Amino acid sequence: MVRRFKRAVKYRRGSRTHGWGRVGQHRKSGGSGGKGMVGFHKHKWSLVMKYGESGTGWPFYGKHGFKQPQAISIEWRPINVGTLAEVVRGLKREGRVKEEGGRYVVNLVELGFNKLLGGGDVDLPIVVYTPAASRSAVEKIEKAGGEVRIVPAVHR
Repeated sequence: MVRRFKRAVKYRRGSRTHGWGRVGQHRKSGGSGGKGMVGFHKHKWSLVMKYGESGTGWPFYGKHGFKQPQAISIEWRPINVGTLAEVVRGLKREGRVKEEGGRYVVNLVELGFNKLLGGGDVDLPIVVYTPAASRSAVEKIEKAGGEVRIVPAVHR
């Protein structure tokens, strides 16, 4: 197709910076010595010494913090009280939940969970055996006429 106007670059030929200022502007990372942490061991070493902690290069170099060993870390598998109420209703239909004094007895470890959280609403009286529970979960279970019993459990 025929072009109606000349491209702007045609007008800028011969002007050295093509309208981008006096010296060395409108470049990518060349004007700043490289992207990111490039050059911290070479031409930007003075920045590392100036802004790093006591001339050691921290926080730019070295390892920071620690990673907890898998042997002692806990893999939490939580369930909310609202979801637990639905699960108990399903187990009741299947006849897989025990009743004790008009309350349903549930062991969360047997169901594959190890923490009870307070999300949702519960309207069933449930006795819950669990290794850990949040304060709001305990309050909601007790308000519905149930009870939370904390049991020791081996994690993982």
